[in-house]
Amino acid sequence: MIDIRPDPDQLLDKIRQEEAKQQRGKLKIFFGASAGVGKTYTMLAAAQTLRQSGVDVVVGVVETHGRTETANMLTGMEVLPRKQIDYRGHTLSEFDIDAALVRNPQVILVDELAHSNLAGSRHPKRWQDVEELLAAGIDVYTSLNVQHLESLNDVVGQITQIRVYETLPDKVFDQADEILLVDLPAEELLQRLKEGKVYLPDQADRAVKHFFRKGNLIALRELALRRTADRVDTQMREYRADQSIHRVWQAKERLLVCLGPDDGAAVVRAAARLAANLRADWIAVYVETPGWQRLADIRRQAIFDNLRLAQQLGAETQTLAGSALTDTLLNYARSRNVSKLVVGQARQSGLHKWLRRRVLDTLLARVRDMDVYVVSEQDETTPRSGHEPVIQLLADGETIGAQRRGMGWALALIMLITLACIALVKYVDLVNVVMIYLLGVVAIAARFGRWPGVLASLLSVLAFDFFLIPPRLSFAVSDTQYLLTFGVMLIVALTISNLMAGIRFQAHIARYREQRVASLYDLSKELASALTYDRILEISLEAVEAVFKVRAAILLPDSHEAVRQPVLDTRRNWPEIDLGVAQWTYDHQQAAGLGTDTLPACASKYLPLRAPMRTRGVLVIQSPALKQMLQPEQQRLLETFAAQIALAIERVHYVEVAQDALVSMESERLRNSLLSAISHDLRTPLTVIVGLASSLQGQNANLEVAQRVARDIEDEALKMTGLVSNLLEMARFQSGNVQLHKQWQMIEEVIGSALRVCHRQLLNHVVQTSLPRDLPLVEVDAVLLERVLCNLLENAAKYTPAGSTIRLEGRQDDHELVLSVLDNGPGLPNGAEMKLFEKFRRGEHETSTLGVGLGLAICKAIVEIHQGRIWAENRAEGGAVFHIALPLGTPPDMPEEDSVNA
Repeated sequence: MIDIRPDPDQLLDKIRQEEAKQQRGKLKIFFGASAGVGKTYTMLAAAQTLRQSGVDVVVGVVETHGRTETANMLTGMEVLPRKQIDYRGHTLSEFDIDAALVRNPQVILVDELAHSNLAGSRHPKRWQDVEELLAAGIDVYTSLNVQHLESLNDVVGQITQIRVYETLPDKVFDQADEILLVDLPAEELLQRLKEGKVYLPDQADRAVKHFFRKGNLIALRELALRRTADRVDTQMREYRADQSIHRVWQAKERLLVCLGPDDGAAVVRAAARLAANLRADWIAVYVETPGWQRLADIRRQAIFDNLRLAQQLGAETQTLAGSALTDTLLNYARSRNVSKLVVGQARQSGLHKWLRRRVLDTLLARVRDMDVYVVSEQDETTPRSGHEPVIQLLADGETIGAQRRGMGWALALIMLITLACIALVKYVDLVNVVMIYLLGVVAIAARFGRWPGVLASLLSVLAFDFFLIPPRLSFAVSDTQYLLTFGVMLIVALTISNLMAGIRFQAHIARYREQRVASLYDLSKELASALTYDRILEISLEAVEAVFKVRAAILLPDSHEAVRQPVLDTRRNWPEIDLGVAQWTYDHQQAAGLGTDTLPACASKYLPLRAPMRTRGVLVIQSPALKQMLQPEQQRLLETFAAQIALAIERVHYVEVAQDALVSMESERLRNSLLSAISHDLRTPLTVIVGLASSLQGQNANLEVAQRVARDIEDEALKMTGLVSNLLEMARFQSGNVQLHKQWQMIEEVIGSALRVCHRQLLNHVVQTSLPRDLPLVEVDAVLLERVLCNLLENAAKYTPAGSTIRLEGRQDDHELVLSVLDNGPGLPNGAEMKLFEKFRRGEHETSTLGVGLGLAICKAIVEIHQGRIWAENRAEGGAVFHIALPLGTPPDMPEEDSVNA
């Protein structure tokens, strides 16, 4: 009985996906083979129908390419103005995504989905603009040609000999809610081209000679039809899975060939020919049952060779695991909507042929919705003999030594049971004694496997007959009814032994697969926390060597794309490495070496570490038992390990790239800010000084004018000195060579000193102070704190209009002394309260106000080395306020007044 109940986890995941999908807009793509088939026209016609039915439709961007009939379809529709962008001295228009988001229509038309946006746009590609619109809940109509799909770019280039550079990922196409194919025959499209309905006459002549050749158009049309059919097939399979439909819908031909240990290459070739004739996809499957797990090396190798042959002939290969071959095969076939099954016919005679025929008859009896093709193999022979099973690593208890121990335990246990039964036979009927022997058979089979269980079954019957059945100590039987008892006892014992052995073996397989999953999880967890290449290599090599029992090495490329020898650690047992084979593996992104079709004579196997962006290195493995690595499960696990290692290496690479880019951007910003300060803020006072000096030289002996000019020169020189001092002071703080000279100070004295220093900058402002009389002493460097207050006062005077009021307040707050500088100016930009304390950060950009944006950064540095805090905020009544919080310690005891007078 097949369990067809839906998986609760899948149902929950489906509900979540549906909820997320409800929040997004719907994407409808008008898809065609080439330009001129009418995609934009059809899209506009559909939009006009929506508009007439009351839907809010807006044209974001539509490219008419001078086609009158397409332009006429825009009549009556709202068209958003395009964004103007300066590009290389020209003003060009581009789709304005911000205007579209503000307008927020129900449906928006965005033509040419694969278009590359101009530099300066928010996204480099138009499909990324569409993604943002969909995330905002806006439905999008768009158009796309088949040559713009990334997966078909190379195919189109080979057909047309023209490279298309504007492409988009296939996932955008696959995730669209609706695909509408707009199709025209090649002859009709060429006629439209001649009539000037596609391009202007001069462009049409060039197009006919190059891209728009009839053969190209036919090939592109077939690609568009196939890609659309694949999309529809995927939708149908998703619908069948959602609706729990298990019968096959033969809407598209798909073949599945089942390969077993008795099938030769003829079955694979026959399936390939059939798939080619039907132009259908095909899948090669091997179902690994518990019985087939024990196949000898040579027979398992034949299976893997057939799977590789199928892959070379274009098949998708898959290895399935299941206890029932027929159920596993049919369940997978129906999940892939397979229409035809291909199986091989048994060539052997006797019991083997009967068993194979029974499987085939069961398959034919169960199939009602698929065609079954039976392939005869009369010209090939499959090896029947071989070495010991390679599955020994799965069942540790079934090694030769364990089997011998199991048989010894079987003999000993049956002897003990016999002795016990001899003592009990006086009190228990002989029929009940049989149960005790069966219990012993179960114990032996569960602990040691099949063959010790079989031995225990035979010994049980013999011991029961020899020691317990009259006449005793003889195999003769006085009552012929005991012969039936012996037969039933032997059959039941053998059946129980086989069942227990099978359960035990499947438990070994389940444990092994659990270990595989756990090892993969551990590797992923360890690699996720690795931050350097050396750590990734160390984790990866330890995991590969521990799980696969091999010697391993990872080779990384240098700056010239040449793989280099690893730094050999004498503590590690390294494999044999051939850099030539490793370089071939890296360049061609294919496995090479032992067990592959490329350089199979090598002592090691070489696997490319393929990451999403590129190949990141080569994994080399070597082992005396490398044949075990040829098992499908081992191969898949090893490939998964390699993929995880490659992803970790690529992640660290891009982390370093991002860090370098961040450092580069920050350095560039600082450099530009410094150049701006030097070219603007330092040049301005120098220019004023030069001009004033020149005017002073040209004046007559007028003392009053000379004094005024001298004062102006002094003011400008002081400004320039302050700018240079800020630069030098910031450099000193950055170097960390600042020594504090802290003393206990009265804060009133420090504030008074700061006001005297800033007297000239505060002449045009009203300064008020509010300080309680009982403010405690504070241990600070008076010179540096004075510098902080001066910078804050000058900053307030600089960014507030003349005549405004500046207040300086102080208060004690718990264990801190808080000083505040308040003004009633325009306030701080929203969200920039903490950014103002960054180096070269100014409240206004490129204004006439002097300053390089270092004053507040210096204040922050000084306050922090005093273990204090500084922050800024806007006042509710208007203006800004800067707060300084300094820690209060325990001031020294002041001498009493009488002692001082004495």
